[in-house]
Amino acid sequence: MRAQTTQLIHKGYSGTVNFSAEDGVFWGKIEGIKATVSYEGHDAKSLLASFREAVEDYLDMCEHEGIEPEKPYKGTFNVRMPSELHRELAFYAKKEDLNLNSAVRAAVEYFLRNKGHVSG
Repeated sequence: MRAQTTQLIHKGYSGTVNFSAEDGVFWGKIEGIKATVSYEGHDAKSLLASFREAVEDYLDMCEHEGIEPEKPYKGTFNVRMPSELHRELAFYAKKEDLNLNSAVRAAVEYFLRNKGHVSG
Protein backbone atom coordinates (compact mmCIF):
# COMPACT_ATOMS: atom_id res chain seq x y z
CA MET A 1 0.00 0.00 0.00
CA ARG A 2 1.38 3.39 -0.99
CA ALA A 3 1.12 6.29 1.45
CA GLN A 4 -1.03 9.15 0.28
CA THR A 5 0.35 12.68 0.53
CA THR A 6 -2.22 15.15 1.75
CA GLN A 7 -1.91 18.89 1.47
CA LEU A 8 -3.95 21.11 3.73
CA ILE A 9 -4.98 24.46 2.21
CA HIS A 10 -6.71 27.41 3.87
CA LYS A 11 -6.77 31.00 2.60
CA GLY A 12 -3.88 30.24 0.23
CA TYR A 13 -1.66 28.75 2.95
CA SER A 14 -0.49 25.13 2.70
CA GLY A 15 0.19 22.84 5.59
CA THR A 16 1.93 19.52 6.09
CA VAL A 17 0.53 16.39 7.70
CA ASN A 18 2.80 14.27 9.91
CA PHE A 19 2.20 11.59 12.52
CA SER A 20 4.17 10.92 15.70
CA ALA A 21 3.66 7.30 16.74
CA GLU A 22 5.50 8.02 19.99
CA ASP A 23 3.07 10.79 20.98
CA GLY A 24 0.03 9.49 19.12
CA VAL A 25 -0.67 12.86 17.49
CA PHE A 26 -0.86 14.29 14.01
CA TRP A 27 1.09 17.50 13.54
CA GLY A 28 2.23 19.88 10.83
CA LYS A 29 3.41 23.35 9.97
CA ILE A 30 2.52 26.01 7.46
CA GLU A 31 4.81 25.74 4.44
CA GLY A 32 6.13 28.47 2.15
CA ILE A 33 6.64 31.18 4.79
CA LYS A 34 9.63 32.00 6.98
CA ALA A 35 7.61 32.14 10.20
CA THR A 36 7.24 28.87 12.08
CA VAL A 37 3.54 28.18 12.54
CA SER A 38 2.67 24.68 13.73
CA TYR A 39 -0.48 22.81 14.74
CA GLU A 40 -1.52 19.38 15.98
CA GLY A 41 -4.52 17.13 16.51
CA HIS A 42 -5.39 13.62 17.69
CA ASP A 43 -7.29 12.73 14.52
CA ALA A 44 -7.78 14.06 10.98
CA LYS A 45 -10.73 16.26 11.92
CA SER A 46 -8.96 17.94 14.85
CA LEU A 47 -5.76 18.36 12.80
CA LEU A 48 -7.67 20.16 10.04
CA ALA A 49 -9.41 22.41 12.58
CA SER A 50 -6.07 23.14 14.28
CA PHE A 51 -4.48 23.98 10.91
CA ARG A 52 -7.25 26.43 10.01
CA GLU A 53 -7.03 27.99 13.47
CA ALA A 54 -3.24 28.35 13.09
CA VAL A 55 -3.67 30.20 9.77
CA GLU A 56 -6.30 32.50 11.30
CA ASP A 57 -4.11 33.12 14.37
CA TYR A 58 -1.13 33.94 12.13
CA LEU A 59 -3.18 36.42 10.09
CA ASP A 60 -4.68 37.98 13.26
CA MET A 61 -1.22 38.32 14.82
CA CYS A 62 0.11 40.06 11.69
CA GLU A 63 -2.84 42.45 11.68
CA HIS A 64 -2.46 43.15 15.41
CA GLU A 65 1.26 43.88 15.01
CA GLY A 66 0.72 45.94 11.85
CA ILE A 67 2.89 43.73 9.66
CA GLU A 68 2.15 42.31 6.23
CA PRO A 69 1.56 38.53 6.38
CA GLU A 70 4.02 36.56 4.32
CA LYS A 71 2.56 35.42 1.03
CA PRO A 72 3.26 31.72 0.60
CA TYR A 73 4.91 30.67 -2.63
CA LYS A 74 5.30 34.09 -4.20
CA GLY A 75 5.77 32.56 -7.64
CA THR A 76 9.45 33.37 -7.98
CA PHE A 77 12.44 31.18 -7.22
CA ASN A 78 15.96 30.60 -8.50
CA VAL A 79 16.66 27.50 -10.53
CA ARG A 80 20.19 26.14 -10.74
CA MET A 81 21.05 23.84 -13.62
CA PRO A 82 24.06 22.87 -15.70
CA SER A 83 25.06 25.59 -18.15
CA GLU A 84 24.49 23.22 -21.10
CA LEU A 85 20.87 22.67 -20.05
CA HIS A 86 20.41 26.42 -19.53
CA ARG A 87 21.74 27.06 -23.04
CA GLU A 88 19.50 24.39 -24.60
CA LEU A 89 16.46 25.79 -22.83
CA ALA A 90 17.29 29.33 -23.96
CA PHE A 91 17.64 28.16 -27.57
CA TYR A 92 14.36 26.22 -27.33
CA ALA A 93 12.57 29.25 -25.86
CA LYS A 94 13.85 31.52 -28.60
CA LYS A 95 12.83 29.04 -31.30
CA GLU A 96 9.32 28.80 -29.81
CA ASP A 97 9.10 32.61 -29.37
CA LEU A 98 8.97 32.30 -25.57
CA ASN A 99 10.93 34.02 -22.86
CA LEU A 100 12.96 31.83 -20.51
CA ASN A 101 10.44 32.15 -17.65
CA SER A 102 7.60 30.96 -19.90
CA ALA A 103 9.66 27.99 -21.08
CA VAL A 104 10.51 26.95 -17.50
CA ARG A 105 6.87 27.35 -16.44
CA ALA A 106 5.69 25.21 -19.37
CA ALA A 107 8.28 22.54 -18.53
CA VAL A 108 7.24 22.44 -14.86
CA GLU A 109 3.53 22.30 -15.77
CA TYR A 110 4.22 19.50 -18.26
CA PHE A 111 6.22 17.55 -15.68
CA LEU A 112 3.60 17.90 -12.93
CA ARG A 113 0.68 17.16 -15.27
CA ASN A 114 2.38 13.96 -16.45
CA LYS A 115 3.04 12.97 -12.84
CA GLY A 116 -0.64 13.56 -12.03
CA HIS A 117 -0.04 16.56 -9.72
CA VAL A 118 -1.67 19.42 -11.64
CA SER A 119 -5.40 19.82 -11.74
CA GLY A 120 -7.24 21.81 -14.34
